Amino acid sequence: MELNMLLDRLKLDHLEAQLDRVCEQASAKDLDYKDFLVSALDAEWRGRFQRTVESRLRQARFPWHKTLEQFDVDFQPSLDRRQLRELAGCGFVERASNVVILGPPGVGKTHLAVAFGVKAVEAGYTVRFMTLETLMTRLTRAKRENRLERVLQQLTYPKLLILDEIGYLPLNREEASLFFRLVVRRYERASTIVTSNKSFVDWGEVFNDHVLATAILDRLLHHATTLNIKGESYRLKEKRKAGLLGRAQSAAPAAAESPIAEEVPMTT
Repeated sequence: MELNMLLDRLKLDHLEAQLDRVCEQASAKDLDYKDFLVSALDAEWRGRFQRTVESRLRQARFPWHKTLEQFDVDFQPSLDRRQLRELAGCGFVERASNVVILGPPGVGKTHLAVAFGVKAVEAGYTVRFMTLETLMTRLTRAKRENRLERVLQQLTYPKLLILDEIGYLPLNREEASLFFRLVVRRYERASTIVTSNKSFVDWGEVFNDHVLATAILDRLLHHATTLNIKGESYRLKEKRKAGLLGRAQSAAPAAAESPIAEEVPMTT
């Protein structure tokens, strides 16, 4: 039986595409049969892994592809590099813990959330990214069409759910109640990353109900790491670099930590 036919029947597509390169490298390194087999199977595994990662990245629906390596930590000195490295290891996803990223607009909250999501995809976890507006549109429509239970189940499935832009638009009572139901579903079952431009003390206004906001925070922060970014906007940085703005002023943290945040154990 010919080699190409065997590769096809065994579905070793990636090895078949790279076979000439693998053979050339084996010859150049004078590999024995066992080491050659390791090299060939490694080529197949790497190809399959890359294809799986690309598929999961598409399913995650990130608005763009951002990595932690692309994040300018020097521009945001309020962030702890060690803490970022620990979060990048995705141990929080394995423990079903949460990450809350606070800060004013433009400081890189979404970039960090996406970067952690990419790391989670590469670690083999299912990830889904949504803005709060998209989430609420989906949940309210599902409730109206009597599909709420099924949609809540679908949103409970991803090992990591990223909810972006909490606080930019206030929610009505019905929307806040739906958000709370999702948080309860995922509580201690799966991880959630949320980004917000509001401090915790302002979440009562965001959710239009202080009691409900407290209940949401209680579950989100029970097992959570809070990142509070207090630096300047990256977008303003570029304008300042181009000479379009004056000298930087010390930025007042739009998301200063509240007493609730200080009491949360910082797990990583």
